Amino acid sequence: MENLFENLHNDKKPLAERMRPSNLDEFVGQKHILGQGKLLRRLIEAKRVPSCIFYGPPGTGKTTLARIIADSSNANFVKLNAISSGVADVKAVIEKAKSEFELYGKKTYLLLDECHRWSKAQSDSLLAALENGYVIFIGCTTENPSYSMTKAIVSRCSVFEFKRLGIEDVKSVLNRAINSEEGLKIYNLKLDEDALTYFATACGGDVRSALNGLELGAITTSQNKNGEIVISKEIAAECLQKKNLSLNDDVYYHILSAFCKSLRGSDSTAALYYANRLIEAGIEPQVLARRTIAHASEDVGLSAPNALVQACCALYALDNLGMPEGNLALTQAIIYVCESPKDNRVVIAKDMAIDDARNHPDDNVPDYLQNHTEASKKYKYPHDYGGYVEQQYLPNSLKDRCYFKRREKK
Repeated sequence: MENLFENLHNDKKPLAERMRPSNLDEFVGQKHILGQGKLLRRLIEAKRVPSCIFYGPPGTGKTTLARIIADSSNANFVKLNAISSGVADVKAVIEKAKSEFELYGKKTYLLLDECHRWSKAQSDSLLAALENGYVIFIGCTTENPSYSMTKAIVSRCSVFEFKRLGIEDVKSVLNRAINSEEGLKIYNLKLDEDALTYFATACGGDVRSALNGLELGAITTSQNKNGEIVISKEIAAECLQKKNLSLNDDVYYHILSAFCKSLRGSDSTAALYYANRLIEAGIEPQVLARRTIAHASEDVGLSAPNALVQACCALYALDNLGMPEGNLALTQAIIYVCESPKDNRVVIAKDMAIDDARNHPDDNVPDYLQNHTEASKKYKYPHDYGGYVEQQYLPNSLKDRCYFKRREKK
């Protein structure tokens, strides 16, 4: 039942809450799971959404979509937060849901934010309700559930990954907020294209962050003589509390390309220059760490396997230390990748394997490699032969393939 006072002070709610979409037509982004014909959209339109886990970065619409699903299904909707709720809270929801289902045939959607924080005991308390069908669980998390949640819950849920919103998607949300009666229309806001692009770019795909910054600009900027509140790029940068991006899209991609090619080209001085030029322009340093991880495998590979360890540790340090300390680990990783010997056999092997997997998907596994068959008794156990024995592992059609060529030791 809707709270009697829920909309009484709606104008006092944060802009991100006021602009929360109420149906699929208003929802922006996530076309890979919500586009026409996609599985999740078909489930929502058929009002047959099963228990799900939505995971991905903050501000990408996980909680909003859960609300839309519950509303469109004419079901009860209960929201809990895994940080503040315990087993007793879950049991209370289950008891009420069971009663509603038995009396009225009405299911209950349980939305759990930060669901990766639930203990095994909390998770287990929900299992029977999920199996009986009167509770439909929708968990929202920024962590990959495959390693952050109990297998018992994950196995009973469909898992959907949410991705950061694109720049044009964020712009459309901001424009809707500027022109909406529920949003900021009363402020008579004027944003030039540079300011709008800044909000959409610097928020890093987090639409909640962009809306919060826009609202700060609206309520703290004075009107001009025409009664307009003009938000410049400089004001936008101050409201988002991030550096003012001094790069347009073309320059950004040119510098990022130069950074990547400097990694591959073993020029640590150039790579560090381009990296810090991007950081000083306001780019999230995690972007550079992720590119360094990719190049650690693509361009260094097995010639120096620790390059991948260094790059992954740099991303971990940035996520947990932040800046400026995280830049030390990033610098170390960049230098390590640059100074390592280069070897692209990993990427060549990957591409060849993918090509064969796509073009030979139905080739039979050799009989002696199959699981528990009479022929499998002919399998030669390498350890019985000192660790290695010659035998064919690939299907006959691919038996002469070699993806990874070992180099002769000097």
